[in-house]
Amino acid sequence: METSVSLLCLPCAGASATMYLRWRRLLPRQVRVVPVELPGRGSRLGESLVRDFDSLVAQLCAEQAEAMRGPFALFGHSMGALLAYGMACRLRSMGCALPLALLASGSPAPARRDPDRFAGKTGDAALIADLRRQGGTPEEVFASAELMRITLDVLGADYRVCDGFRYSGAAPLPMPVHVFAGREDDIDAERICAWSAEAGGPFSLDWFDGGHFFIRQQEAAFLDALSKHLGRAIAGGHHASHALA
Repeated sequence: METSVSLLCLPCAGASATMYLRWRRLLPRQVRVVPVELPGRGSRLGESLVRDFDSLVAQLCAEQAEAMRGPFALFGHSMGALLAYGMACRLRSMGCALPLALLASGSPAPARRDPDRFAGKTGDAALIADLRRQGGTPEEVFASAELMRITLDVLGADYRVCDGFRYSGAAPLPMPVHVFAGREDDIDAERICAWSAEAGGPFSLDWFDGGHFFIRQQEAAFLDALSKHLGRAIAGGHHASHALA
């Protein structure tokens, strides 16, 4: 029987889990895409936003316990990559089953985050300017006062989550780490390459044409690379389980 893996996908700041729904029909059938919805948006719009990194990571680990039974991997884009890293660290500290791989996209390494990235980004004007700069936000959102209000509230809370992250300098994670980045993103290349220090297993870094949302601009090529890395992780996990048996 073909081994399958649950791929938990964590959204970027200001976004909902719906950004990953289309992947369910684009990725191979052995990949079960699990879009992770964060409190205060999408299907959880009525819930309170969480503004503390450690609290959100702990909540996600508890909420996604069922999805993390059996083989699973963690993927995140931008803020989602930081949350995926935080979840992997927390799972290790709790002695829980670990993901077959950590897949991080569009994010500087945890140890090389820009301390000034969110300075002054608290008012609506600054948040809107940041949305415009990064791209990826549909024009209909900017045109709707109601959608804009929801987006800005969520984005502001998410920026507080990211700003509250503190790197612990923990030992490398005992799993493969695969990183994806856009050549025209404004994240310094060395900050992205520094993810290699977090990998206690195999490490890879794939570059794509495009800016911060290269995962949409180069979707086919990106998903092909993602699929290949997941396939290797599944094979590696299968061999490891046999070796331990």
